[in-house]
Amino acid sequence: EKLRVWEPSNAYDFGQIINAVNANKDKAACADLLTMTDPKTLPVLLSNKLEGEILLIFIQSLEHYVAGKDPGLAYRHLFYLSKAERFKVVLALLSKNEKEEVQQLFDLLSESQSDQYSLEDLESLKKIYEL
Repeated sequence: EKLRVWEPSNAYDFGQIINAVNANKDKAACADLLTMTDPKTLPVLLSNKLEGEILLIFIQSLEHYVAGKDPGLAYRHLFYLSKAERFKVVLALLSKNEKEEVQQLFDLLSESQSDQYSLEDLESLKKIYEL
């Protein structure tokens, strides 16, 4: 049974939802959360709580549930995720396989058309993700 998520109003709520989503490895619920969360608010909502597991479940949820329907939203989440506190630290700790998952999402986005990003935008963002 999928977790029910709601739009978080602050970093504390967001953290509670993310912990529940992560504990259950519920990518569908995570996708719901990301769909109802304005990407611009991600750095604030994540505060200093970004971890490798959270980055990965975001990437997997965006890849499996969001990118196919709304590649622009997936791109914007990746963009603002890269502005979150601890992003560089978390990125540096990803394994080779985990990096490949991030690459798969970028591949999917480069095959999709969106008026919200160009291939140049995507290439710039890939560099930030060290791909």
